[in-house]
Amino acid sequence: MSIILIADSGSTKAEWCLLNGKTKKTFITQGLSPYFLSSRQIQDILETELKPKMKNIQPDTIFFYGTGCSNPANKKHVQQAIKNTFGKATIKVDHDLLGAAKALCGDKKGIACILGTGSNSCYYNGKTIVKNSPGLGFILGDEGSGAYLGKKVVQYYLYKTFDADLMDRFNAKFNTTDIEILDAVYKKPLPNRYLATFTSFLVENRGHYMIENIIEDAFNDFFFHHVYKYSESWKMPINFVGSVAYGFRDVLKEMCAAYELQLGQVIKRPMDGLIRYHSK
Repeated sequence: MSIILIADSGSTKAEWCLLNGKTKKTFITQGLSPYFLSSRQIQDILETELKPKMKNIQPDTIFFYGTGCSNPANKKHVQQAIKNTFGKATIKVDHDLLGAAKALCGDKKGIACILGTGSNSCYYNGKTIVKNSPGLGFILGDEGSGAYLGKKVVQYYLYKTFDADLMDRFNAKFNTTDIEILDAVYKKPLPNRYLATFTSFLVENRGHYMIENIIEDAFNDFFFHHVYKYSESWKMPINFVGSVAYGFRDVLKEMCAAYELQLGQVIKRPMDGLIRYHSK
């Protein structure tokens, strides 16, 4: 029986599942984003973080769904790193958005949205992505994502827009300075991951009007710039996957109701859906 390795990789972490007959084992490594890591760095992560956990089991087929892999150059970049690590396997590299669509919709039509460290969306026809509202990354886009929400938290803090209570809570939680924040964003690697860590402040302070405004504004931006761009949004379910979507699923439910849209699935991680899809 064929041994299958499935990967779903965002910017922050990658989840892997090894399917060997009826046995399945899952592993976590850091995210493998070709925007931030060279092919050599990706290979090093596979060699040091993944292969030891697999205990010398060699997959026959690898399905890798990763952030940034809609770009042909990035796709080749990742494929080469995987091939150098698992030379004998048949390797299929696709965008994480297609993985999300397969996990959320299976073989059915629908709108699939990712709200994690980054954000993206598409109209999926049951087989492939037909329409995709451009994802511009955390500097120009990523509306509704962890990086986008975290950026708003940092702005409110640095501009001293938060009231005294929230300023005190922020200082107690993060114990940082303006200089440290700016250095991390502008001088250190992986600023999108860094910004996304501030999303936890929103989770812990739900109910405060400033916190609720940040969350609602971020998701309104996502709906306006992306979900609204699909004429299919008013005809079929809007599905979401990702830690941010799952953590704020109550807000998504309210927004879909307000916009007269049909809310579909909201799941934290796509792996269970990808296992079902590739086990057929």
